[in-house]
Amino acid sequence: MNKRTLFVGISSFALIAFAALTAILFAKPATFRGATFGEPYPPAPEIELTRSDGSRFRLSEMRGDVVLLFFGYTSCPDVCPTTLAELNLALSKLDQADAARVKVLFVTVDPERDTPERAQEYVGRFNASFIGLSGSQAELESVWQGYGVYREIVNGASAAGYVVDHTARVMLIDPQGNMRVSFGFDMPVEDIVHDLKLILRE
Repeated sequence: MNKRTLFVGISSFALIAFAALTAILFAKPATFRGATFGEPYPPAPEIELTRSDGSRFRLSEMRGDVVLLFFGYTSCPDVCPTTLAELNLALSKLDQADAARVKVLFVTVDPERDTPERAQEYVGRFNASFIGLSGSQAELESVWQGYGVYREIVNGASAAGYVVDHTARVMLIDPQGNMRVSFGFDMPVEDIVHDLKLILRE
């Protein structure tokens, strides 16, 4: 092999190596499919409510886990059961170790009917690991305001006496306690799973 051939071979190898390194360093990061919160990520407001066993729940105690937060009520005719079923399906598509790091929180928007016991019994029908929470009107109003939750009682709209119009987004809180992504009611389960995997791999 002459010097020119050797030089060309080394140059070609160096060019390929440089191109590969550039692709790694400057590759566009995977993007979330849900609606993202801008950086710096806003910290999730504290939630302090009551569990079914009477103990106090604090969101800050969930650090280290990914939290999927949903506001709803147990008498909801459609949106809430559909959302909870989809979240259960999303967890089933993760491996066991990842699924164990995801906590689903259900906070009621109907404290007059939803005791902590009723909230937990309701979400337990979808997944035994889901956490149902309730509290006093004042406690819940503080949480609703902190998360910008819309809530309005519509009297006489159903056989149950009234329905509650409410925000139907699921909010993803990362292990550091920051709000990262939210999912609309029509978000495909596959997209929720995609975003959960991105967060879990960070």
